[in-house]
Amino acid sequence: MTTNWTVTRILRDRNAGLYLAGLVVSAFGSSALGLAAGVWVKDLTGSNGLAALCTFAVWAPTLCGPALGTIADRVRRKPLLIGTNLGLAALLLTLLAVDSRTDLWLLFTVLFVYGTTVVVQDPAESALLAAVVDRDLLGDFNGLRMTAVEGMKLVAPLTGAGLYAAFGGPAVAGLDAVTFVLAAALWLLIRAREERPQRPAGTWRTQTAEGVRELWRHPLLRPLVLAGGATMFLASLSSSTTYAIVDTLGHSPTYTGVLYTAQGAGSVAVGLVSGPALRRLGARRFGAAGIALTAVGVAARAVPSDAVVVACSAAIGLGLPCVLIAAFTAVQRELPGPLLGRGTATANTLIFTPNVIGLGVGAGMVELAKFRVLLIVTGLGLLATGAWLGVVGAVASPDQGLDRTPAHPDHGPAQASAPESARGLVPARAQGPAQDPAQAPNDATPQPPASAARTSAKSPSDANPA
Repeated sequence: MTTNWTVTRILRDRNAGLYLAGLVVSAFGSSALGLAAGVWVKDLTGSNGLAALCTFAVWAPTLCGPALGTIADRVRRKPLLIGTNLGLAALLLTLLAVDSRTDLWLLFTVLFVYGTTVVVQDPAESALLAAVVDRDLLGDFNGLRMTAVEGMKLVAPLTGAGLYAAFGGPAVAGLDAVTFVLAAALWLLIRAREERPQRPAGTWRTQTAEGVRELWRHPLLRPLVLAGGATMFLASLSSSTTYAIVDTLGHSPTYTGVLYTAQGAGSVAVGLVSGPALRRLGARRFGAAGIALTAVGVAARAVPSDAVVVACSAAIGLGLPCVLIAAFTAVQRELPGPLLGRGTATANTLIFTPNVIGLGVGAGMVELAKFRVLLIVTGLGLLATGAWLGVVGAVASPDQGLDRTPAHPDHGPAQASAPESARGLVPARAQGPAQDPAQAPNDATPQPPASAARTSAKSPSDANPA
């Protein structure tokens, strides 16, 4: 009953409703193109490695996340979002010229620019959302956002695969261009009054170093961020085997849409239960349980059975987001307001840089090694990571829980962060539970809701489609 009332409040909020509508539209286009790009390259080249490089091209700009993210602190966010969405729509139309293997350079260039623009959009979107949406709704909005984004993955990949099979890759690129135009129109309708931001003090290097120091010395954040980075590296190695798995099952490359949809179903489920699970288990145990489930799903994909592989994709979708949700919610709860933007940007880079490296390494390894061996090895690595976070990490960093008062009394509203925008082929990674005011003790210190940081269509299933 409380959940239904909260959802109704969000949808009745004009700005929140417009943002959520834009998110659904853009997530649909991004998920469709995310699948079609790999299938497109696979059909043109026959190479599993080159197909896997499509995801790598989108994620590579994450390496420069903190540097690119500061752009959003130097200009007004709403015009930036409108302009970049329209720019990406125009850029995607250039893919209409791709019709042979010799044109692949254009496809990879567009994907790289696409990913770079998303890294710039993410902190701008996060900061603007925090400014225009009722602060009391942010925590619940983040949970609804993840469910909406992952819900699109139940229909968008199959739609993209069907559109690709009927009309080819250019048609899917055109669809995604339309969603960018619609997203820009919805941002235009959002009511926001923005002052011109002041230039941040210090150099980019100084700001990044301060965020790294704050994360590294925190007893709860350090193991969560380390485990998140290790998980994304190993999961990205696993995702590079997807087309090889489909080949072994005897299906065409478009069958990856079925696996992607199954993973999206798992992520929808975890988005609905992550808040209560975080409150019950705490960040560390919630993350460890998700990593363990991901390990089982990855290793079992070596079984040559359609039913098993589809079930494993759902299990990965259910488990993979857990450590990311735990880590980024902990960052938002534990860091003081003045450091929250840089800290979140740094955490994104530390967690998702291994993902970029893993995608590149996996694209090469899948051509050289037997994919079943790679799946079993990465599954064992994930299991070891989950055990470390759940057992060894508990000794080094007692889990303080996310439902307690933040460690820093000067913790303020969420600031801009780098990488989850309303766009992205690829982490929603920062949803936190919101406490019902009616259940809070009268003398309890008010706790700020989870930040809107990384409230984008970029998600773990984009980075590592099963």
